[in-house]
Amino acid sequence: MKKQNNYKVRGRTIDPVAQLTILQLVQGQSMQKDRLIELLHLIQDNFGQISLQHMHALAEELKMSMVEVYEVASFYHHFDIVEDDSVPPQVTVRVCNSISCELMGQSDLLSQLQETLGSDIRIQSVPCVGRCAKAPVAVVGQNPIEKATLTLIKKAISEGALSDRIPEGCKLLDQYIADGGYITWQNCMQGKLDSETIIEQLESSNLRGLGGAGFSVGQKWRIVTSQPSPRLMAVNIDEGEPGTFKDRHYLETDPHRFIEGVLIAAQVVGIDSVTLYIRDEYTAIRHMLQQEINKLSQMFTDQLPTLTIRRGAGSYICGEESAMIESIEGKRGMPRLRPPFVAEVGLFGRPTLEHNMESLYWVRDILQQGAEWFSAHGRRGRKGLRSFSVSGWVNNPGVHLAPAGISVKELIVEYCGGMLSGHQFKAYFPGGASGGILPERLGDVALDFDTLQEYGCFIGSAAVIILSDQDSVRQSAINAMKFFAEESCGQCTPCRVGTEKAATLMQQQNWDSNLLIELSELMQDASICGLGQAAANPVLSTLRYFPEEVSAEQGKGDE
Repeated sequence: MKKQNNYKVRGRTIDPVAQLTILQLVQGQSMQKDRLIELLHLIQDNFGQISLQHMHALAEELKMSMVEVYEVASFYHHFDIVEDDSVPPQVTVRVCNSISCELMGQSDLLSQLQETLGSDIRIQSVPCVGRCAKAPVAVVGQNPIEKATLTLIKKAISEGALSDRIPEGCKLLDQYIADGGYITWQNCMQGKLDSETIIEQLESSNLRGLGGAGFSVGQKWRIVTSQPSPRLMAVNIDEGEPGTFKDRHYLETDPHRFIEGVLIAAQVVGIDSVTLYIRDEYTAIRHMLQQEINKLSQMFTDQLPTLTIRRGAGSYICGEESAMIESIEGKRGMPRLRPPFVAEVGLFGRPTLEHNMESLYWVRDILQQGAEWFSAHGRRGRKGLRSFSVSGWVNNPGVHLAPAGISVKELIVEYCGGMLSGHQFKAYFPGGASGGILPERLGDVALDFDTLQEYGCFIGSAAVIILSDQDSVRQSAINAMKFFAEESCGQCTPCRVGTEKAATLMQQQNWDSNLLIELSELMQDASICGLGQAAANPVLSTLRYFPEEVSAEQGKGDE
């Protein structure tokens, strides 16, 4: 009797239908491994989900293991991984659960949607979507519904209004050129403005990194210029800090002022390749920027550096510069250990000039009007202008351009039209969820880099969230900690375990202050990046300034 051959092929067998589908979908696409996230977006956009069969077929085309592809896809919130090719929900409704939206009734809206909408509608509670001034916000498909109600959401679904759009009034290329745009960049190209003069102007202006770090823009250009070529540039438009929406505001109104700043930086620092990393929620901005870059390339043939747009996929940690670079390279957004620093070893191993979008937005104006024009603004000895993203209980929330060093009380009265009727100013986040929480009695402190540290806070990206006497500071601190626990990349134990443990402890009726302080200090001292280091700020602020909300035995707080 002939012996039976029991040999079986190891590993997952590629589904031929899925393979053909992926081949057709990626036709004409670059299949470099660093484009993995872009290709995953193609699948998600086309099918509303990513099946394991499609993922396996993509891995085969990229000559990558299934494990490599799966670990990237599962890292990002906006990829919906399913076991099979089951029919996805007709529409996905994402309801923002950030601090500002929670203040404005997000939880009630979410409950109404869950009770009312049918099973063919997927409802997700998601982190900040960058529209805090119009909270609560829901995103129907890719269509953001501001000041969302059940009626508005149902209307968008029934009408099939699933796309984002740029607001009217956005200054596009023709208008920007007519208003004298790109002349400063052309002067740089023609040598009318030399590189050393430009760097000196930026250093004198006191323009600092406006994504939160606050490092001198001019000094950063000088450092990267001294590195060996080729040098690259990566621009951070991820803007995931709860309460922050200034970058979106400027891109929806005057995008070419930012692009001209990019081109000037590339010319001065000697950069031939620029990557713009933009958060996935800013769909209309991403499409608009690509269209405007295409038009600009036709107008200035062979004069532009390579400008590439890369799309985020829902990960707060990718706002950290090295995590963003990992994501651009098609990987999980895991922050790198430093040194070496990004300026030395950054994108694809090359020296990299990394900037927040707004930092580049002001370059043109400073070169046109002089360093003193920018640095002359300021209060309480501070210099420059700051774009404050203000949300919460004020009459006029939004982006307000104000002098550096302004106080929150001045900001509320002079720029935000005061508090809403029936609300008294109680507390504020000066720098988004990670910036800590300060009480009303510290409302005269200068808002700027280096002015809030003694109070256990920082300005970060200048996202100011205003709480009133009707709010619970305790609950807002819990919201922030849950956010950090959800968004931790998981790479280091102090952050991964610390944020989750802190969120659990903070939901107890009486907080164990000694344990929370010990846990917070560990997170601050041992976390790899700013997420874990800053996550403790809301809990420490609450213990310090609002002990009556977490334990009757804690006393009256730090005066």
